[in-house]
Amino acid sequence: MTERQPSPNRATRATGSDRAEAAEPLPPARFAYDRHTWKEIAHLLANFPMSLFGFVYVVTMLFVGAGLTVTVVGFPLLAAGLMGARQLGKLERKRARWLLGVRVDEPSPLRLRGGRDGFFAQLWQLLKDPVGWRTVLYDFIRMPWGILTFTITLTSLFVLWPVLPFIARGLANADRAMVRGLLSPSDELERRIAELESDRGVVVDTAAADLRRIERDLHDGAQARLVALAMGLGLAKEKLLEDPDYAAAMVAEAHGEVKLALQELRDLARGIHPAVLTDRGLDAALSSVASRCTVPVKVTVDLHGRPAAAIEGIAYFTVSELLQNISKHSAARTASVEVWRTEDRLLLQVWDDGRGGARLDGGTGMRGLADRLGAVDGLFVIDSPQGGPTTVTAELPWRDRVPEQG
Repeated sequence: MTERQPSPNRATRATGSDRAEAAEPLPPARFAYDRHTWKEIAHLLANFPMSLFGFVYVVTMLFVGAGLTVTVVGFPLLAAGLMGARQLGKLERKRARWLLGVRVDEPSPLRLRGGRDGFFAQLWQLLKDPVGWRTVLYDFIRMPWGILTFTITLTSLFVLWPVLPFIARGLANADRAMVRGLLSPSDELERRIAELESDRGVVVDTAAADLRRIERDLHDGAQARLVALAMGLGLAKEKLLEDPDYAAAMVAEAHGEVKLALQELRDLARGIHPAVLTDRGLDAALSSVASRCTVPVKVTVDLHGRPAAAIEGIAYFTVSELLQNISKHSAARTASVEVWRTEDRLLLQVWDDGRGGARLDGGTGMRGLADRLGAVDGLFVIDSPQGGPTTVTAELPWRDRVPEQG
């Protein structure tokens, strides 16, 4: 049996804070100038005009908006200014991503409530927007910093040229810290909202692709066969009296077409949601799919109870596709499937002793599996060195099954 321990360094899904740090690793600063150094210098030189623009904007917004709060237009102007500050923060995140390699999540967009008191409710939401206020703070404190970094960098270009890469690295690291501290999502909840909004798009795209596949399979398979069957039976009906033998042969042929159509519909239904999974759960369903694998597979399911139907279905189709990959690509002699529950997580591990080399971008559907699991807050881990063996571990959230109403 394989060890039930995912490989942390192979995880394909991380929290927002982890992804914020998932930038291209920087080489250590050195006397020679490389592309990272030139990007850092460009960023530091651009700090002055960018900080000047941001400072003028926020000071004007605060003075004008706050000064006019005694009138009916003050608070709407202040709210509009905060919306503009959000756009300045977006621009600064792009600049930091391009020149400093800082990857931070975009904050979740504002969702303005409507209703009878819609205008005032929306106005209040805008006025208390933490993303806008943090951007205001960022642009306010950046003015002296922008002047300082611009002056030091410009002077060093002519005076301290040999050590400028080290100076630029230190100043750029301070910029990176400011971006992560003030322009990243404010807390874990906001990060999770941004992640789930992205995941929702993955779910929609996956569902649309599945519907197109089902439609294509029905149109090209069972539907075409049933149309031909109807035409054949109509012709047999016309020949029934004048040529009974010919009509009987056509009916026999139609009977064969019916069997083929039924088999295609069963295969299609199995691809949507197999009856054995609904009736008997993961143990029986995975044993059934393992029996169709070209490699001997040992299945071990250690579950007390059944998870929610959606989680159970994702687990089944994940194992099913992984076993198909083993059959087609691994050249393995043996494989195993293990499924178990740990606290509030459902874990499954598929192992084979094949040639290895499986990757998320390897063209075997791994990326689609990772996206599908990620869309439900799952985790997908691949450990597949060249020469094998391959171990794929997946985690899904455990949600108790809701009893069906009889």
